[in-house]
Amino acid sequence: NSMPPFLGGGEMIDFVSLEGSTYAQAPGRFEAGTPNIAQAIGLGAAIKYLTNIGMDRIEAYEHELGDYLYRRLAEVDGVNVFGPKDGQRAALCAFHCDAVHASDLSSFLDVEGVAVRAGHHCCQPLHQALGYSHSCRASLYFYNTKEEVDKFIDALQGSI
Repeated sequence: NSMPPFLGGGEMIDFVSLEGSTYAQAPGRFEAGTPNIAQAIGLGAAIKYLTNIGMDRIEAYEHELGDYLYRRLAEVDGVNVFGPKDGQRAALCAFHCDAVHASDLSSFLDVEGVAVRAGHHCCQPLHQALGYSHSCRASLYFYNTKEEVDKFIDALQGSI
């Protein structure tokens, strides 16, 4: 309570007059402005949407899609897949392409309408341990399809 507020706005004020103002007790004095009402409503709608689908169904489909992604990537010559070789995998995969730098590959795939991430993915020590400077990462979720994985693989093969 002895710290002055760093932002001004609604809810952080206790009292205002022409002579001055006082601030709310902490933590309210540090929460200036309108609360994130729209975001809270959106989060509630997202939770309801996912609950209606069923998180167990989403998880099962993600594993199925992830296995398909790993299987298809294993078919591509010159691509080194990082991560577990079998078992329960997430529906994302980091990989390295011998023929093309990860940043260039992500640009080539982007032209084909395929989005991947390129870079260190917040794990530079792992890249160093594996002997690679960068990697690409393909990420899927329940709204993706096996046909989109096939499109990705076709675009990847056409880019290397």
